[in-house]
Amino acid sequence: MDSILQASVSFDSPLGRLRVGATTKGLSAVDFVSHTGGPLDFSGDPTAREHCLAARDWLERYFEGEQNPYGGSLDLQGTVFQQEVWAQISRAGFGETLTYGEIASSIMRPLASRAVGAAVGANPVPLVIPCHRVLGSGGKITGYSGGEGIPTKQKLLKLEGIEYLA
Repeated sequence: MDSILQASVSFDSPLGRLRVGATTKGLSAVDFVSHTGGPLDFSGDPTAREHCLAARDWLERYFEGEQNPYGGSLDLQGTVFQQEVWAQISRAGFGETLTYGEIASSIMRPLASRAVGAAVGANPVPLVIPCHRVLGSGGKITGYSGGEGIPTKQKLLKLEGIEYLA
């Protein structure tokens, strides 16, 4: 993560403990927390903390089945290519999927499916930018870098009623 967080809030979710982090410009991190030691929460800036609390509230509603896209501000650090990929992923609504090839074609780089996969894996705000909705050709799960990996992705797809091939 290249941006310096100015606030952080952690909470329990159906996927385990999550931590959201923000700058004064917006949400910049959603992390699956795998340890229980050490403090995760801090609020060095009130504006950044408000971004964290808004993201936490949205995520809690998402886990309850709310289908609205995230409407808060984002402060994402990434290459131009990564930003293009993340923008395409953000267009997939609740219960919808994309393939790596579709994303590559939509950004006018039809031979860049592997590079798209790397950009998907570098997504700093999973769930908010719903990279779990990206599947391989034919609806196959090819991987997931968050939480427990593929089992986490399967839980998210099930939550949204998305069918997939294992």
